[in-house]
Amino acid sequence: MSEWPRLDGAIDRETLTVLHLASQMLGKVRIANAPWVNHGWHLALQPQAGGFATLPTTVADGRSFALSLDLCRHVVDLRVSDGSAEAISLEAGSVAAIHGALRDALRRHGLPAQFNDRPSELPDAPSFSEDKVERHYDREVATRFRDAIGRMLPVFNDHRASFAGKSSPVHFWWGAFDLAVSFFSGRRAPTHPGNVPGLPDRVAREAYSHEVSSAGFWAAGATAAEPFFYSYLYPEPAGYRQAAVRHGRFDTGFGEWILPHADVAASAEPERMLAEFFRSAYEVGADLAKWDRQSLDREIVAP
Repeated sequence: MSEWPRLDGAIDRETLTVLHLASQMLGKVRIANAPWVNHGWHLALQPQAGGFATLPTTVADGRSFALSLDLCRHVVDLRVSDGSAEAISLEAGSVAAIHGALRDALRRHGLPAQFNDRPSELPDAPSFSEDKVERHYDREVATRFRDAIGRMLPVFNDHRASFAGKSSPVHFWWGAFDLAVSFFSGRRAPTHPGNVPGLPDRVAREAYSHEVSSAGFWAAGATAAEPFFYSYLYPEPAGYRQAAVRHGRFDTGFGEWILPHADVAASAEPERMLAEFFRSAYEVGADLAKWDRQSLDREIVAP
C-alpha cells in the first residue's frame, strides 16, 4: 500500500478554509429547498470519487439539481436534470467571490438562489457575501485532502458494515467540516443541552435525540487545529473517559476520544490502526452504556 497523504493544519488551513466555507454554501442551498429528514441527514454532503456532493434537490418546475465540490477540477460543479451544467472556480480569490458566482449560476439556470448567508458553527465568521479577504487556493493541498479522504473511506465503510442496527450513511458534515458515521442503540437519549456555537439548539437536540456512537474525521477547515480522527458516545456513560481505547486518548476539551491524523498517516499499517481505534472506542462505550451488542453487531460480509 502507498503512504497516506500527510495533512498539516497550519500549511493547509487557507485552502481548507475555502473548502469549508464553500461546502457550507452547498449545504445551505439544500437547507433552503429540501424537506427536513431525521437527524438532518438530507443536508450532509455525500463522498464521491473526486470530492463531495449534495443529494439531488427538486424544484417547482420538476427539474432537479445537485451541487458538488469537485476536487479534481477544483470547482463547485452545478448539474441540472435538463442536461445543463456550470462550474464555479474555487480559485475565485475570496469567499465572497465564490458566493456571488454560485448565486449567479443558480439564477442563470432558473434555480433558487436565496440561502442563509451566515456560516454555521463558526460564530465569529463574517457572512459569505462580506468575506472579501483574499484567500489563496492551493490545488496541491486540495488534492492531498481529497486523497486523504479517499484512503480513509474504506475504513469508515467497513466500520459501518459491522453494525446491524440503525446507522447513518458515511457522510460529510459541512458545519464542522468532518466525515462521520453514527450508530444508534435504539433507545431515546436525554434532551441535549444545546449551546453548540453557531448551531440552533433544535438541530442539536434532534441530532442527539437517541443514544448514539459516532466515529469520524475532523479536518479542522477554518479552525486553527491539526486534523484528527474521533469517537464519542452520547450520552457519555460513567467510566468512559477512564477506559482504555486502542491508539486513542480522551480529550476533555472536545469530550471525545481522538487519534491524530498524523499518527495514522505515519503508521506502517494505517488502515489497521484506524480500524482498531474506531472498533475499540465503539466497543468500550457500548459496553459501558449497556447496548445490546448481541443484536446490534454483525460480521462484515467481505466483497
